[in-house]
Amino acid sequence: MDFPKYLFFLMLSSLTIKESLQGPNQQRLYKELMQGYNPLVRPVENDSQALTVNFGLTLMQIMDVDEKNQVLTTNIWLQLHWNDTYLQWNPEDYPGVSNVRFPDHIIWKPDILLYNSADERFDATFRTNILVDHSGTCAYIPPGIFKSTCSIDVRWFPFDVQRCDLKFGSWTYGGWSLDLKMLEADITNYVSNGEWDLVEVPGQKNKRVYECCEEPYFDITFTLVMRRRTLYYGLNLLIPCVLISTLALLVFLLPADSGEKISLGITVLLSLTVFMLLVAEIMPATSDSVPLIAQYFATTMVIVGLSVIATVLVLQYHHHDPDGGKMPKWTRVILLDWCAWFLRMKRPGEDRVRSACHNKAPRSSLTSMELNASASASQSNNGNMLYVGLRSMESVPYSTATTSPDSGVLCGRLVARAGEEELLLPTAHASSVGSLEPELAKILDEVRFIAKRFRNQDEDESVCNEWKFAASVIDRLCLMAFSLFTILCTLGILMSAPNFVEAISKDFFN
Repeated sequence: MDFPKYLFFLMLSSLTIKESLQGPNQQRLYKELMQGYNPLVRPVENDSQALTVNFGLTLMQIMDVDEKNQVLTTNIWLQLHWNDTYLQWNPEDYPGVSNVRFPDHIIWKPDILLYNSADERFDATFRTNILVDHSGTCAYIPPGIFKSTCSIDVRWFPFDVQRCDLKFGSWTYGGWSLDLKMLEADITNYVSNGEWDLVEVPGQKNKRVYECCEEPYFDITFTLVMRRRTLYYGLNLLIPCVLISTLALLVFLLPADSGEKISLGITVLLSLTVFMLLVAEIMPATSDSVPLIAQYFATTMVIVGLSVIATVLVLQYHHHDPDGGKMPKWTRVILLDWCAWFLRMKRPGEDRVRSACHNKAPRSSLTSMELNASASASQSNNGNMLYVGLRSMESVPYSTATTSPDSGVLCGRLVARAGEEELLLPTAHASSVGSLEPELAKILDEVRFIAKRFRNQDEDESVCNEWKFAASVIDRLCLMAFSLFTILCTLGILMSAPNFVEAISKDFFN
């Protein structure tokens, strides 16, 4: 035999001798306890007695809450304590041996499982040893990553509080064979989650009797009460939505001549649609309830859509064709009188022109005698000059049908009535009309046409100014109405959540 093989066998023999010499009492205890022990038999002195199992858990961490699949993932250590009558010994007979450890498949253990498990293996616990002391008390603490089903109510998202149940119980033993006693949940070593705050973990023992048999069945249900931390969703969803809805109000401040009112409204509507799609990806595909944030987004989209419709109406008023007719009386009364007074709006230049009209000195009447005198004075220079008399202008009324072209405010303008557009000649000089030269007649016709054209332009401009001012009134009215409606909807919808104030105070100000 060569040297390396000899050394190997020597070391192996030394280890065997050392193990055989170590713990002879413990080795003897294992042998005696397992002699005739059957892991299938319930460890009670009398089969009519119910074995009491103390059950609790230690919550280590909330790993994930999957709203879409409605699955809760947690890291939990189970705590099971019971008394095994067949695993008792006298400590004096085995000095130095206070407790022993058995694999879970060698001795009896309760078949307690998570009823609402969503794991592929169903039982996700890690098989550990069972610690047994001299009195027969067994302690089994298996850790595991548990996936459980949880009915997640997203009605108040992102200001929601979720309650997820963890229902544990024996799979085969009834209440007459195995009685469960609840231990309080231990959260001293809990690791906080970045999305959820753990509020409490209450437990309750439940008793249920089925129709098949009289034997009751017990289960222990621990409820994880979690509050969602809203800082992330507030900064990434709510605040951008509020800012975008505020931009929709700028549509009514944008001048109609800029040509960008409709573009701004459509852009804001598309932005809200993109945020709505992001929220839809997070939410579960359920029709049981509509999330609070979805209600807020939908309401904001309706407000923006109505603002686009109102903008179309404003543009229609602003660019109204004067040939389409004058403004109806009821529209003028409601918009130009009532709404303008309520909004404290005045037409551009109204104060300046009105003061000019009120302070204007009365015009002196121009009689035919003055015109005749001026014509006679000028006849000495030109023998061909005609005596042209003009009817007294006192009889020509000041019309209020037109407005000043620079201001759009009503002011007295001299307008000849129908049948008075031409200059009237005195009766004494009526015979001289026939002697007008053709060139002078053409000039008079052109002057009449130009004057009539200017009057028509003034009338069209007056009509356009009325429609433009009505459009400005609608813009201002919509700005106030939509601002008030947006503020009320924002506060009303968001503050309807039961824990809105608590979430804001803890997440945003701590």
